[in-house]
Amino acid sequence: MQDEQEFINRLLDPATQHAAYRELVTQFQRPLYNRIRSMVHDHDDTDDILQNTFVKVFRHLDGFKGESRLFSWVYRIATNEAISFIKQKNRRGYASIETQERAVNNLQADTWTDSELIEARLYEAIEKLPEKQKLVFEMRYFEEIPYEQMSEILGTSVGALKASYHHAVKKVEDYVNRH
Repeated sequence: MQDEQEFINRLLDPATQHAAYRELVTQFQRPLYNRIRSMVHDHDDTDDILQNTFVKVFRHLDGFKGESRLFSWVYRIATNEAISFIKQKNRRGYASIETQERAVNNLQADTWTDSELIEARLYEAIEKLPEKQKLVFEMRYFEEIPYEQMSEILGTSVGALKASYHHAVKKVEDYVNRH
């Protein structure tokens, strides 16, 4: 994407806003979809959350203060939308443990080669992590997001993120080694 401030100005200018917004969607759709999908696991739910994210971004563009990168701001909105969805789903009677068990059972239902089995165990271990550790682990391990950018996205200190990641790694290693 071009110079970020110039792009933000295009997003805020009514004359160029719609074209710039379409460009934003094109640029951010795939990474946001992947982030949300890793959290909620269901394609239809992911699409709904992604759509809500882009609606919220469009409605609140004038509130973007430039204190973080645009992608970090949009990513934070997507992550918060996914977390809100998960919380709503849990309040409606879908217990988090049931959701985790269902995901693990789906992973275990297929036949695997040795490398696939190890990968399945990794995903099983990740599913069993507390939500915050799972989020930090996935952002760091799979998406290789630097702690400083995660700090902007999640509004958490770098030290707390490093601690969460360390604890998550330890739990994942223990789980994979036990199974």
